[in-house]
Amino acid sequence: MSLTPQFLDELRARTLLSGLIAKSVKLQRAGREFRACCPFHQEKTPSFYVNDEKGFYHCFGCSAHGDAIRWMTDQRGLPFIDAVKELAQAAGLDMPEQDRHAAEKAERAKGLHEAMADAAKWFGERLQGIEGAEARAVLKKRGVTEETSRAFGLGFSPDSRDKLKEALKSYGDRMLVEAGLLIQVEEKEPYDRFRGRLMIPIRDARGRTIAFGGRIIGDGEPKYLNSPETPLFDKGRTLYNLDRAQAAARQAGRIIAVEGYMDVIALAQAGFGEAVAPLGTALTEHQLERLWRIAEVPLLCFDGDSAGQKAALRAAHRALPMLQPGRSLAFVTLPDGLDPDDLVRAKGPHAFETLLKAPEPLVDRLWASEVAAEPLNTPEQRAGLKRRLSELANTIADANVKSEYLAEFRQRIDVHFGRGPREFQPRQQPQAGSRTARGSRNARGVWQPPEAPPGATMRGVGAGGLDPILAKAVLAGLIRHPAEIARHMEVLGSLRSASGALGKLFEAVINVALEDRQLDSGKVLTILAKSGFDQVASDLLRADTLPFSFTRPNGADELKAREDLNEAIAVMVAQPVVDAALAEATQALSRDGSEEAFARQVALSRQRQELQARLANLMLADDEDFDD
Repeated sequence: MSLTPQFLDELRARTLLSGLIAKSVKLQRAGREFRACCPFHQEKTPSFYVNDEKGFYHCFGCSAHGDAIRWMTDQRGLPFIDAVKELAQAAGLDMPEQDRHAAEKAERAKGLHEAMADAAKWFGERLQGIEGAEARAVLKKRGVTEETSRAFGLGFSPDSRDKLKEALKSYGDRMLVEAGLLIQVEEKEPYDRFRGRLMIPIRDARGRTIAFGGRIIGDGEPKYLNSPETPLFDKGRTLYNLDRAQAAARQAGRIIAVEGYMDVIALAQAGFGEAVAPLGTALTEHQLERLWRIAEVPLLCFDGDSAGQKAALRAAHRALPMLQPGRSLAFVTLPDGLDPDDLVRAKGPHAFETLLKAPEPLVDRLWASEVAAEPLNTPEQRAGLKRRLSELANTIADANVKSEYLAEFRQRIDVHFGRGPREFQPRQQPQAGSRTARGSRNARGVWQPPEAPPGATMRGVGAGGLDPILAKAVLAGLIRHPAEIARHMEVLGSLRSASGALGKLFEAVINVALEDRQLDSGKVLTILAKSGFDQVASDLLRADTLPFSFTRPNGADELKAREDLNEAIAVMVAQPVVDAALAEATQALSRDGSEEAFARQVALSRQRQELQARLANLMLADDEDFDD
């Protein structure tokens, strides 16, 4: 099948984006656009916009951006080709013709899907009949309600070698064997794979049954039996309950991976619909990628016993090479001997929610594991710890994340073995329920100022204002390097609140990027000129007034210029926030004179000095030669 650009453009043109998104998100008209609270992250003030004329959506809060196809893949979780097929069907477009082999494969898959759907229906009917009495008793004992049972399509397979085979005989033995419903041993007659088991349908992202998990009723081994891999079912790429969890995870702003089917079912019944599970194996790279498509930091909540914690550590090691800025894992540790199912039934949903609110970061899990791996009494043992931590960090592919992990592990080693500088220890602790954010000490014992609350950048800009020279330099750099606009859309969006011409110009730059994602400097200048900013933009490009690499005409070191621009944006945004916090801390120190207020004021002063040093490092020396 060949999906040409022309076909995809026609598909987008025939799809009313606001109509598609409105099926799951409440939209409000805002001029020529629609707006809503973003479905990709939690927010109270709408920052998610849908533009039918331009055919894209964009969130100024989390930078989610895309067209109709991207909506289907990111919000619905569909594979690309499935998203295209569903949109084409709704738009009345015929999919491009397949070659004969692909057509035969698609027809065979269609038959397998129908066979699996009929099998799920048949198992469900058996559960509700006389044969399913014992299975229903098991569900009742575990607290699974009839409503939950129906929602997950639970069923029962009678203890027989041929009842399912007979019920689905119209499909033929060959297809039922290919679907994993029958077992074929050499030349013997095929027979039912699942016998005397509680049946749990496994569905794909579109909600179609592709496999089954069977739990034994009574005694017997194995306790759980899964379908074999088939043309429909790839165990390492499938997550149980993904079809139901996607929407719940978008709303909750998190995705939870647990160990087994019954954990997922129990959590969903307790109100945690965002839970999924791997299928009897450790989390694979493909499953981790699927989780990261839904949330930047998935929560892994495996059983509290030794086996569960080893599985969590294996997942941590497997995730390391794939880490990226903002993309990690966090771990929820259950009391020893309990699984999520046990916990919510014994102590209620609130107990589980409490654990979810305080997950353990990936770096903490790795550190604790290696520190506990062996004694650290001798120089050789301490050197072994350093080597193991270094080897873990060096598996990370992303250079920036790797560097941060290496630095973090070095600092933790220094503090752990008493080599680091002694930090000031405040004697007073903040009062419970205090309304003033006081900060805290991190894992290395270093005091940290309070994390900026939502909107801190905007308030900082309002209180302290942008550094006008730096802001002009950044704007000049963005005109020189327009590809960087999209990378910093969220930050730039927060600067629209800046007063005067700077704020208006930042807003114009954002609109330029939204209008055309494939920009060069010429296009930027043309669009800004049409918006009345032609003279301002021209003035910004005068290289002799702005001492930064990224404001000069493109030279040999384009990479350095872009890196400097990224650093300048970070400093520009941080400065007003730190300045406003420092002013507040200075006032607090003058009021109460406490050691804690002093520590906060000193830390913020140090932060301000560091920002000034970072800015100074970006400025070019007078004798640096750049060709204009």
